[in-house]
Amino acid sequence: MHPPPPAAASAMDFSQNSLFGYMEDLQELTIIERPVRRSLKTPEEIERLTVDEDLSDIERAVYLLSAGQDIQGTSVIANLPYLMRQNPAETLRRVLPKVREVLHVAGVEMQLTAAVSFLTILQEDSVSIHTYAHSFLQVILLHLEHRDAGVSNAWLETLLFVIEVLPKETLRHEILNPLVSKAQLSQTVQSRLVSCKILGKLTNKFDAHIIKRDILPLVKSLCQDVEYEVRSCMCRQLANIAQGIGTELTKSVVLPELIELSRDESSSVRLAAFETLVNLLDVFDTDDRSQTILPLVKSFCEKSFKADESILISLSFHLGKLCHGLYGIFTPDQHLRFLEFYKKLCTLGLQQENGHSENQFPSQILEQEKKYISVRKNCAYNFPAMIVFVDPKNFHMELYSTFFCLCHDPEVPVRYTIAICFYEVLDALIDHLPEILELMSAGGESSAQENKFSSLPDLIPALTAAEQRAAASLKWRTHEKLLQKYACLPHVISSDQIYYRFLQRMFTIMMTNNVLPVQKAASRTLCIFLRYNRKQEQRYEVIQKLIEQLGQGKSYWNRLRFLDTCEFIIEIFSKSFFCKYFFLPAIELTHDPVANVRMKLCYLLPKVKSTLKIPADKHLLQQLEMCVRKLLCQEKDKDVLAIVKRTVLELDRMEMSMDAFQKKFYEKDLLDQEKEREELLLLEMEQLEKDKQQNDGRPMSDKTFEKKRRDTKTPTLPKSISISVPGPSSGTTSTSKEIKKSKLIRSQSFNNQAFHAKYGNLDKCASKSSVGAYTPSVSGLTKTSMISLTDDSFRTRNASSAAASFSPNTPLPSTSRGTGNSVDPKSSGSKDVQPRKATLKSRKSNP
Repeated sequence: MHPPPPAAASAMDFSQNSLFGYMEDLQELTIIERPVRRSLKTPEEIERLTVDEDLSDIERAVYLLSAGQDIQGTSVIANLPYLMRQNPAETLRRVLPKVREVLHVAGVEMQLTAAVSFLTILQEDSVSIHTYAHSFLQVILLHLEHRDAGVSNAWLETLLFVIEVLPKETLRHEILNPLVSKAQLSQTVQSRLVSCKILGKLTNKFDAHIIKRDILPLVKSLCQDVEYEVRSCMCRQLANIAQGIGTELTKSVVLPELIELSRDESSSVRLAAFETLVNLLDVFDTDDRSQTILPLVKSFCEKSFKADESILISLSFHLGKLCHGLYGIFTPDQHLRFLEFYKKLCTLGLQQENGHSENQFPSQILEQEKKYISVRKNCAYNFPAMIVFVDPKNFHMELYSTFFCLCHDPEVPVRYTIAICFYEVLDALIDHLPEILELMSAGGESSAQENKFSSLPDLIPALTAAEQRAAASLKWRTHEKLLQKYACLPHVISSDQIYYRFLQRMFTIMMTNNVLPVQKAASRTLCIFLRYNRKQEQRYEVIQKLIEQLGQGKSYWNRLRFLDTCEFIIEIFSKSFFCKYFFLPAIELTHDPVANVRMKLCYLLPKVKSTLKIPADKHLLQQLEMCVRKLLCQEKDKDVLAIVKRTVLELDRMEMSMDAFQKKFYEKDLLDQEKEREELLLLEMEQLEKDKQQNDGRPMSDKTFEKKRRDTKTPTLPKSISISVPGPSSGTTSTSKEIKKSKLIRSQSFNNQAFHAKYGNLDKCASKSSVGAYTPSVSGLTKTSMISLTDDSFRTRNASSAAASFSPNTPLPSTSRGTGNSVDPKSSGSKDVQPRKATLKSRKSNP
């Protein structure tokens, strides 16, 4: 290679001589590379790797196993489950014998592949258990003692799965009988280790007399093996053996062996004995635990600080289970000792006395620090169990300082673990927020909802701060989950607190946040807040904002969110509530100038139609039909038109719910009736509360609220509010008076409303679509007749409805909106579209 030219001119010399020099260098590299290329693709190798394409899968597999390269044989064995699925008889007859031959001299990779393939064949049930045992079991047993430990373990794992499904006779003759010789001291250590694990699996497969006669003598022998690895391995199988032999044999056979192993000279054997004792605590009675196990555990803990840190890792992990299992047996002094021992482990590596020796190398110091971190992490994992151990009443006095140290540990894994256990950081808190808040709520002395958190004045600021923190972060999934969990707030704080501190925030998120799942979460939570709001005026204001700021908003994005909100309203509220306030504002979006809005509405129309009841909602059904017909006649966007046509077919197939209960809709109608009762009950409670305040100036308590619920045979508000809406009660009965009352309330929303004049131009569309064409009927009741557009067609359900709950001086905006332009401004690329003004009408109705 030529050296680069001197950097006198601080630039590369691209003269002719220099370029020729570089070309020579490239030629030299090419000459060096050519032999490498040839060595990888010689004709002989190509010939050996080439297989006739006309061969079948079975023939190709046999050929490659007989004359192919190792990599080809490994590929065939990996493909063995496929061959068994396609042609099991030929695979067993021709391919499997070749596999047996190849495995005798196979390398590690092929052996591992065969172990996995044999297990896959078993799990896929490609052949019967009898055939599998006859064809594959001997191959598995033959390679259990492979000289490579990884290969031996792979075959052992396959065998342990096979033992689960083999019949007893096969297990006894093929596995248990040969195991007697394999477990002898004359066999290799590897053979005895394999025998320990097989014995642990076999115990659950035989009767007690066979276990006592054939298996337990082998277990005792291996527990006293001269090699500590064998003793440790057999000790760890004693828990499985105890489950198979019962309590009496465990106390007479297993416990003495554990006691002896717990005093073994090897620390790994003592550790295995300790862990097995902890796992078997439930098996032993109180006397065994107090007289035998407790002294052993106490001695082990006292010696652990003088031993290797690995023992401390295991001890710290099992300490919570140990203290729980021995709870009630400790004397006060022993109780205090174990608690202090736990506290010491929680600060291991942090205190000065746990400092490093000057003679240690940096690598040793780092390794020791990792072990200390693992110990403290395990202590954080066991912290809830230790709270039970000291009694929650003594938490502040006994464990608060330790809890503080774990929360402020310098290592992230420790803080994360304690957070998961006690939900003290945002991510870990969210999943359990409803339970935590309800427990805090239940802990109050006062039953009045408004006074539940009088002793926790910082709770609501903390909740709002948590939401703001999540919103400011880049973790939108955390923000979404937090908003979903806030749906539990009606159970724990007052309606006024939700209205003034959380409702407006939900509106802001819906209108300004850029993440769609977050907006939807805020929308659903807002609907739940509205569902359980106890003040008519506040409910009215929320409904008005939803219609004006979202449904009639300037941004098409807001109008899309309005449709999402309508979907949640249908899910959470009664049918009458949706029809009363959101039906017309929703279907008016069929005239929206943005295609995406019209498209989303089309997807929602089947759910909208499901809220109607015939004949009471006949006029709403007619309006829905007119809107769909207009879409069919005037829609210019081909994508929207295609969806409209599919939606019309779906609407035609839908069966309408009737005012009277029908058998096919019984459960849904009953659920809807319960929702409607809840809504009526909220109105009644508000009136009772006003009367109460006028009498003595005190607000209604939750006890009065619940009593009123029981009096009206309405079930308690569900605790799983964030997940579902209240369901029907199996014992609920409905009287004709209640049914009439629910109908009356549902009919109040459209009193004295005339159909908007903007639908007048549909006559032209109707006549156009009736000429030589199929006329779809959204109701599914008729497919040929056109609907008359007379005033009678759109009369309200009941012109003589009872007085409304809303005050006449607080008008709700009407559901009528200006006619939208059919031109689609998609090319503008903006979310903002000129708003359509609402016609405000006075309405006498209840939300």
